[in-house]
Amino acid sequence: MKIALIGATGFVGKAVLNEALHRGHKVTAIARNTDKLGPENENLVVKQADAYNSDELAAVLTGNDAVVSAFNPGWDNPNIYEDFIRGAKSIQEATKKAGIDRLLVVGGAGSLEIKPGVQLVDTPEFPAEWKNGAMAAREYLNIIKQENGLDWTFLSPAIILHQGERTNKFRLGTDHPIFDDNGKSEITVEDLAVAIIDELIKGRFIKKRFTVGY
Repeated sequence: MKIALIGATGFVGKAVLNEALHRGHKVTAIARNTDKLGPENENLVVKQADAYNSDELAAVLTGNDAVVSAFNPGWDNPNIYEDFIRGAKSIQEATKKAGIDRLLVVGGAGSLEIKPGVQLVDTPEFPAEWKNGAMAAREYLNIIKQENGLDWTFLSPAIILHQGERTNKFRLGTDHPIFDDNGKSEITVEDLAVAIIDELIKGRFIKKRFTVGY
């Protein structure tokens, strides 16, 4: 598969890049700063593009089979809410302009329902420093649900996402966090990347949101 990966230098993006190359897929890795991308790989093409410029982005997306967006304007960005939505909309538009049907967006866990009618981001325990980004991802989920011209998928990671091992042993869900026997909702970024590439291949959540956890 030919995969265009936006945000390839970020925490999630790097893991997705490694997983895709590990499985022998061809990847166009897209970032504002491409200096962090490497080492060279025969299946890797590195491209520089601005996620906020849909025309520029469409030009580098063209020719791929699927787009994975691990776009994040930065957790310390004071305008993260506006910038996330603006960038995500631009990526959505660029994917269509490039003539690509498949788009997988990595969002946040904040929009998962922790109990009936209550989303995680609205609970008192939700960390303030993550709130604006989580609310932006929730708003974008509502936006992309209206998209009929793409085979889109929105991925909400487990509540706790950290670096660790690639176990390839996890469970899938839809709108509620997945908890283990100890009451934890967690996933390693390495296993999150496995779930992302699996979904591109199997297409189990077309025009749907899904989540992962142990």
